[in-house]
Parts: sequence; structure tokens; C-alpha cells
Amino acid sequence: MATKTLKIISREEVAKHNTPDDLWIIVDAKVYDVSRFKDLHPGGASVFRVEEIAGQDATEAFYGLHRHEVLKRPQYARLQIGKIEGEESIIFSREVGTNSEVPYGEPSWLGKGFHSPYYKESHRRLQRELRKFVDEVIMPDAFAREGDGKRPSQDVIKAANDFGILAMRMGPGKHLKGLTLANGAVTPEEFDCFHEFIVLQEIALPGQRGYSDGFQSGCVIGLSPVLNFASPTVQAKVVPDVLQNGKFIALAISEAFAGSDVAGIQTTAKKTEDGKHWIVNGHKKWITNGMWADYFTVGCKTEKGHTVILVERQDGVETKPIKTSYSPTAGTALVTFEDVKVPVENTIGKEGDGIYVMLSNFNHERWMITVLAARCQRIILEDCLKWVNQRKAFGKPLSSQAVVRSKIARMVARVESTHNWLENITMQMCHMSYKEQAAKLAGPIALAKMYATQCSQDIAEDAVQVFGGRGITQTGMGHAIEHFHRTVTFDTILGGTEDVLGDLGVRQAIRQMPKNARL
Repeated sequence: MATKTLKIISREEVAKHNTPDDLWIIVDAKVYDVSRFKDLHPGGASVFRVEEIAGQDATEAFYGLHRHEVLKRPQYARLQIGKIEGEESIIFSREVGTNSEVPYGEPSWLGKGFHSPYYKESHRRLQRELRKFVDEVIMPDAFAREGDGKRPSQDVIKAANDFGILAMRMGPGKHLKGLTLANGAVTPEEFDCFHEFIVLQEIALPGQRGYSDGFQSGCVIGLSPVLNFASPTVQAKVVPDVLQNGKFIALAISEAFAGSDVAGIQTTAKKTEDGKHWIVNGHKKWITNGMWADYFTVGCKTEKGHTVILVERQDGVETKPIKTSYSPTAGTALVTFEDVKVPVENTIGKEGDGIYVMLSNFNHERWMITVLAARCQRIILEDCLKWVNQRKAFGKPLSSQAVVRSKIARMVARVESTHNWLENITMQMCHMSYKEQAAKLAGPIALAKMYATQCSQDIAEDAVQVFGGRGITQTGMGHAIEHFHRTVTFDTILGGTEDVLGDLGVRQAIRQMPKNARL
């Protein structure tokens, strides 16, 4: 397709086109002919107030109503007929594969002139490769699937698996051996928890909460028990299926009467008379990716106690969608098992050790949720900073109002404190064995998640107040704010509710109190 030739037009020439039938406007030094479009505008022709807009510079009015991305849409871009003589556009959106230049729009280690003790060149290489991949491949699919509620596109899942994203989301370990990660940005041998931290934050960039969970979050919590406790035979089949072949796996623990109370699960597994198979019966509820799952990591009651069993989708396994406040693309499901026959070799860990297996990944899951929450907070902070600079009220930018600056200040404090706490915890994870992490980090991670989700809710409330009516509208200027406000409570529930985790953190601290500590 031939590139459209744009005219060089003077402001005096634009001013002559100022009638309803011949209406030009200027937006950021670009000239648009909206004569025919004005009647098609969603807000009606009255938006183009002839005496105030026609033939004039409408930049301020435009950015008071629209996001910059609107001008990039083909149906609007074609309205541009020229650009103003001797002037250049100064407004731009973040280019594909680049970092934001808005203050606090990125973690400080990505800012020019800022320093950090945590990140090496391999971390920076990985971040650059991921940013480009997310912008080009994941971002469009995230918005499309969040809108239509379908599962993440299989070609995107394949591309992500080929890139190594899902394998990297599982953290450092033997499952990375022999893989090419992010076009070689980091080797499996040097991959650490900060690399994983970066992966999680980059894939959260779209800010589409249902898609974020639908994008194989069930794998991160469902495959981990397989990697750590399943037999080599089961691992040899399931791990490549999920990490390379695009199949889905879900962790199926929660039930209608057993959420945070893992020991209260009622799903049963009984051995056949020959002892070669389990017969699984029961139901699981609120199972992330359950609608899409090919495998289920299932917590069951057995004769010897709680046991975890890998169940393949088959006759007797039924999944029904659960409607939630975010998109069906997460695949949240009610899963029913009715006389499902499973080889006893699919037992994950030892029979009766299920509680240990189920609890083993909770620290990692909670850390992961907190990392994602921290990135989503930053997305909202960036939108708020842009909005208060461009939106005018009472003749002045919103940023001129002390009450608005106070809200922004609190947002910055919450975002930066959450991120810095996470970096400290992540550093400990890099230098502690799994056993040490279980003993020393369960409490701090639980408290960090509780704090982060409380901060997220406060940021959501403040952001709605900053955006006003746009903050509760699913399209347009405040769509990210509305989405965050509507879905923010997911992180407060998944992986353990705030109250449960706060209590866990304090109980661990009390157990570690020196016996001779007194005031």
C-alpha cells in the first residue's frame, strides 16, 4: 500500500476551513479534515463546536477527551491530510519495545542514571527482549481476548513457549536445562529469581487481569508439584506437553467448603481392588484455567490422608465456567470428577503427604501474585500522572490542585514501597535454599502480599477519584482505571485472603521471638 503524502499547511490556511461543511482542525501540529467524520463521531457533531474548534488548534480539547492511541487507529489516522508548516508533533506514546519515560512509570533500575545492586546485564538484556515480545505478540491478544472472553490464542501460547516465557515463569531449575531463553538473552544456568521477577512484570504490561490469569497462570501453580514431586515417567510426559506443546494444566485444590482451609477438602480418591488405579470423586471450585486445562493437579482425601494426584481430562471430568468480575479468558471453572479412573503412578509425592505437596508452592504463588500486583499498580500510577497533566478543571491542569497531588504522592509511596519490599524478598530467594525459604520467608511473603493488595485497592480508589466518570467507564480515557478497580480484589483472594496471610505472617514472627525478649 502506498504511503499517503501529507501536505505542508499553514495555520492561516487551516483557519479558512471553519464551517460545518468544511471543517479542519489541528491536533499536535497535524491537520485533520473532519468535515465528513463529524456526524459519525460517537459523541455527536456537537463535539466539533464550530466557534471554538473549527479551523483552530484543538490539541487541548482532544486530549481532554481521548487517549493518544486513538489517533493511531486506521479509521482516524486516514483523516489526517497534512501537518503544520514549521512545526513538529511533540506528543507521542511509548514506542514498541521501549520503556516509559514517565516518572515512576518503570521500576527505578530501568531509569536513566539510576542504580541498583540487584540487576546485571543479563537482566537488562532479558527485559529488553521481553518488552518487545510483549508489545508485539502478547499485547494485541490480551486486549482482544479480554474483550471476547475466549482462551488466549494458541498461536500466541506457542510463540510464548518457543520464547521460553512459560518455562521462565516456573523459576530457576532443571526444567530450563537445554532451552534457549528469550532469544539467548539469558542462559538457563544464570537464570535467577530476579530474571523471573522481570518476566512476571513484563507480561503484566497489558494490564488485562482476566487474560493475565488465562495466560497459563494455572500452570505456574499446577505444574510446580509435578516438577518437584512427580515420578520421572510422569514428568517426562507432562512437562514437555505444557512447557513446549501448548497444553494447559490447572491446580485443583479449592472447594466450595475448603478455600484457605486446605485440610478441609472433601474430594476423595480410592484405590481399585488391584491397587493399580485411583477412582476420584468430588468437585473443585474457582479453578483458574480449569476450562482450558488438559491436566489437573488435584488434592484428594485418601485412606492414608491427603494425597495429590495428576488427573488428565477424560470421561468423568466435567468443567463449567464460573462468572466472575473479570473476563472468562481466565477459564475460571467448577470442576467435577465422577468415578474418574487414574493410574496410581500419577500420584504426586507420597500417598498421605498431600498437605506438604499442596502447601509447598504457596510461597512462590504468593510472591508471584505480589509481583504482578506491583506492576499493575505502576500502570495505574502512570495513567494518573499523564491524566493530571493533560486534564484541565477550573481553567487549570488537575496537577495544580493540592488534593490531587496528595493522591498521586500516596500512589507513588505505595508503588515504590511494594516494589522495594519485593526486591528485598527476591534477593533472599536468590540466596536461600528451598528449606530456608519455607522457614524464613513464608511470613514476610504473606505480609508483603497483604500489604501489596491493600495498596492496590487504595490506588484503585484514588485513581477513580482522579479520573472521575471516566474511571468507571470501560472504554476510552479511563478504561485501564475501570478495569483495575473492577478486578483488583482478585489478588486479595487468590493464594490466600489478606486476613489469613496477615495472621500467618504475625504467627511466624511470634514463633521466632527470642525467649528472653522483654521490654
